[in-house]
Amino acid sequence: MIGWPYCVRVTAAEDLVPVPEDPLTRVASAVLGEDGLQVVDLLDVVDGPAPNPVDVVRAGDDLLPMLAHENALPEALRLARRALRPGGLLVAAVPELDRLSRLRPTAPPPKVSGHGRDRQVTVQLWDWSPDGESYALEVVRLVRGRSTWEVANAVATRHRVLSPRQVSDELSAAGFSSVQRLSPAECGHPLPVWVAVAPA
Repeated sequence: MIGWPYCVRVTAAEDLVPVPEDPLTRVASAVLGEDGLQVVDLLDVVDGPAPNPVDVVRAGDDLLPMLAHENALPEALRLARRALRPGGLLVAAVPELDRLSRLRPTAPPPKVSGHGRDRQVTVQLWDWSPDGESYALEVVRLVRGRSTWEVANAVATRHRVLSPRQVSDELSAAGFSSVQRLSPAECGHPLPVWVAVAPA
């Protein structure tokens, strides 16, 4: 089983309800022209098939690179295609670090959310492989304690660097059609978002 700490699990048919809107769900709604879509996470499909065909399978930030590192991406995408109704969508946010792999930065800027005492800071630390084809990722979330910042949680994974061509090829090989990459400006997500259609 592949684990990921930020995923919400779907465990039964009655759990297949519209998820709170996020950029990936908004992209799917805009493409399909529908609201109230049945949306599941890609890892829920990997852990066990959805009980009924769904409208959308979503893959959040860094999930495809993590699956690629574990050599699990082709099978995960095939399972996603089978879980979708004809015309349903896979919507995936994928970081594009293939150009950065030459520079090998050690961290992106911290992400700050919330206000005042509820403010949180999320920090990513990158440790690149010698060939630049993969990187270890540590995500550390800091929250305000009584007198200083405290570590709320930390997660470590390893990811493979995926170029846009590799993402497109993987989606096509899994049987998706109308594969399209949307830039952050087009989709409202900080990362490029890939949209692929499950054929009839």
